[in-house]
Amino acid sequence: MYEFKIEAADTETMYDDLTSALAGIVAGEPDAIANMANAAALIWETLPDLNWAGFYRNVGGELVLGPFQGRPACIRIPFGQGVCGAAAATLEVQRVHDVNAFPGHIACDAASASELVVPIVGADGALIAVLDLDSPTPARFD
Repeated sequence: MYEFKIEAADTETMYDDLTSALAGIVAGEPDAIANMANAAALIWETLPDLNWAGFYRNVGGELVLGPFQGRPACIRIPFGQGVCGAAAATLEVQRVHDVNAFPGHIACDAASASELVVPIVGADGALIAVLDLDSPTPARFD
């Protein structure tokens, strides 16, 4: 049983503690889905002001919903569509301060106002998944 209560006085310490906790819970576990599930839960429990935290996996060149915390979500997202699809197509982090201003934004949850999507790339340079974080607060991610 794991018990992680990450409450830091400053953001840098919180992220350091989150990184250490994540490294600990995935250590020695080869299953990507299990690791994504624990990562989504840990991020959800640690980061304030989120309404969704999870993964979309690259399955045959399309993003397919993976482990997450939050409300039900879109199941499939083509590369190049929406914020997640943009991250998948470009392999670049997408930080969107106002999702309503993002061309082609896919509104899985109308409460989302800002979004951060981080591509997860394997050693071979191929996309494995994207980590998607949504917030009801505009410009939540820095």
